[in-house]
Amino acid sequence: MGSAKMTGNAARKARIEEMRRAEQARERRNRILTVAASVVVVAGLAVGGVVLVRSQHDSGGKDTAAGSKSSGDSGHFTTDKDGVRTWSGKLSRTHVTTSVKYPMHPPVGGNHNPVWLNCNGNVYTSPVKDENAVHALEHGAVWVTYTAKAKKADVDALAAKVKQTPYTLMSPYENQAAPLMLSAWGHQLTAKSADDPAVNKFFATYVQGKQTPEPGASCTGGTMK
Repeated sequence: MGSAKMTGNAARKARIEEMRRAEQARERRNRILTVAASVVVVAGLAVGGVVLVRSQHDSGGKDTAAGSKSSGDSGHFTTDKDGVRTWSGKLSRTHVTTSVKYPMHPPVGGNHNPVWLNCNGNVYTSPVKDENAVHALEHGAVWVTYTAKAKKADVDALAAKVKQTPYTLMSPYENQAAPLMLSAWGHQLTAKSADDPAVNKFFATYVQGKQTPEPGASCTGGTMK
């Protein structure tokens, strides 16, 4: 069993390194595309400004994207024997610019902001927006969240793990049922501690796992808040 475990660890490390190289390649391509796109953006700003002003005038200056909308989700959680809760039902994937009312906290899917939250091992020390984090989950990220009741040692250990793992992110989240939780698209785990074996298993299963709606999509180039 020892050799099998070592083989599994080596395969996981190779997988993570492959994702890191792919992410770096995407970053280089994105920088090139950004330079090219900036020329088009500058040229279109003047025209866009005129159109925006006219649009606001025609609508009486009302922001049509204001307010809060439903996540579009339906269903409920079922708990597997390993303690992972799986959402049984529909998880919508529409891009919206409004805030979203999710039926679970932290959310594991649903309508979300067009801009994803950077999830390349990012550790946020302040709360982040659900709508951006859900987009990161759509890209195959695992989101680690914690409340003020979490032990500092656990928070520090999980932060160190996240920093070493592409397609993960971490942030404080007070509106959740337990001090430590891990979320992926359609899946969620309550962790007992940073040493809980279920944590490593959740990472191994759901970082770019089979549940990912958009495997290989970027975890950089989004937003940092």
